[in-house]
Amino acid sequence: MRKALLVSTVSRQFTLFDRDNIRILKELGYEVHCAANFEDATPDLNSLGIVRHHFDIQRSPYSVKNIKAFFQLLRIMKTERFDLVHCHAPMGGVLGRLCAQLTGTRPVLYTAHGFHFYKGAPIINNLIYKNIERIAAHWTDCLLAMNREDYIAAQHFRLRDGGKVYYIPGVGVDTNAINNVQVDRRSKRRELGIPEDAFLIISIGELIKRKNHQQAIEAIAKLKQNGYDKIYHVICGRGILMDELKALSENLGVSDRVCFLGYRNDIPEILKVSDLFVFTSFQEGLPKSVMEAMAAGLPIVATRIRGNIDLIEDGKNGLLVECGDVDSTIKSILELYNNEELRILMSKNNLNKIKNYDSEVVREKMDYIYKTVMGSSRK
Repeated sequence: MRKALLVSTVSRQFTLFDRDNIRILKELGYEVHCAANFEDATPDLNSLGIVRHHFDIQRSPYSVKNIKAFFQLLRIMKTERFDLVHCHAPMGGVLGRLCAQLTGTRPVLYTAHGFHFYKGAPIINNLIYKNIERIAAHWTDCLLAMNREDYIAAQHFRLRDGGKVYYIPGVGVDTNAINNVQVDRRSKRRELGIPEDAFLIISIGELIKRKNHQQAIEAIAKLKQNGYDKIYHVICGRGILMDELKALSENLGVSDRVCFLGYRNDIPEILKVSDLFVFTSFQEGLPKSVMEAMAAGLPIVATRIRGNIDLIEDGKNGLLVECGDVDSTIKSILELYNNEELRILMSKNNLNKIKNYDSEVVREKMDYIYKTVMGSSRK
């Protein structure tokens, strides 16, 4: 049996974003292996039917542990002799493609979940990361970009002979499954500790600096200070800033309004009992959490960054704010808090637009890409 390897930095990539890719590869006759740092492994991985390979890859390109990780992955590839490699994430993309090049493994696909160089990025990002991606492109048969800015940038890279850049509409969301979720609003809110009559804001994302949860928390604090006592905020996700963000909430006097729910497997239900989705990230590729909120019919307040602007049309299906601008975040929240008619309109627009990002749309695209790349590699 032919063997395919998916490479990422963290193992939750496979459960959150790669389920359909794994399914497609199996249907095409591959035994699917996954290599990542499995220290963050969740029970959901057991449902994927994959062969796991742990290696000590780190997110930071400056971590010396990535030297060890390189040799670990190289050994895995030499031992297993894969027939296809699909890499994800910046470090997974670089190490995976380099090891594939050194072992003569082809074809090689790379999905860019958001280049580390982008409009507004620090100059150092453009100097370092852009050149790294340019070099790694020579070891790539297929590069997949999921937002328009990255797709345009990728056109300037020179891929291996016959290589091609594709646009894919994200990792896909099961719009019907999310939209059709039935949940009792009163009991679910009681479970979460949220009053039934509260205006509930939800944010989803890892508790790390890049996700910028601080901006939303500060907005909630100022709203409370101005007498908006019925606005609550739940944050779904875990990460290294959990204690710091909890301390911030306490210092700002909103620990009774901001609830940290940690890792959840009932996201669609929580979305369904919420009133507004707020997403204040600094940097994204094409955020799945925003797409899930759209599929649940929530209006969106999001930062004006790459990825978000692919999904949100300001004033039509959400409101865009600048990174770090707490006052504009407050203004946008209040605009939707005070205008039920606008919320309903944005909800309808989101339910319509998200159809373009449905899992089935992405699945058909990926099935075509895999088959095309496999056919090219046999020539």
